Amino acid sequence: MSRFAVLLFCLIAAPAVALEPSAALKVTPLLKTTTSWDGKPIVYPDGQAEVSALVIEIAPGGETDWHQHPVPSFGMVLEGTLEVQLKDGQVKRIEAGQALAEVVNTFHNGRNVGDKPLKLLVIYAGSVGTPLTLKEAPHAKP
Repeated sequence: MSRFAVLLFCLIAAPAVALEPSAALKVTPLLKTTTSWDGKPIVYPDGQAEVSALVIEIAPGGETDWHQHPVPSFGMVLEGTLEVQLKDGQVKRIEAGQALAEVVNTFHNGRNVGDKPLKLLVIYAGSVGTPLTLKEAPHAKP
């Protein structure tokens, strides 16, 4: 197993294994999966591993616009309600405290469907020089 895979395992899958709950320590598993939320297998990119973590805030009614991630990413809604839609109409709603494995190489749009600001923690499992997000090209005007 590569060092990157071990690191990612420790960050995402291992909390329940690495730390035993006690009176002073509460362990809450958030996510353990081999697939993104649309059912496709998670595949790590080639190259020098680079992990990035961002907190993204979206105003009530705001959207991310259509975009895709060329690398695996994992998110947790810290505050608010996020709705993610795919071009084929699939929709995933994530509430505060819930986590997901985001879709890879698939255009999607995220929307804050709540009445307060949305805060989303996203961790990208990328590689040096690979962009985290690619926006959909604007449609050509006739």
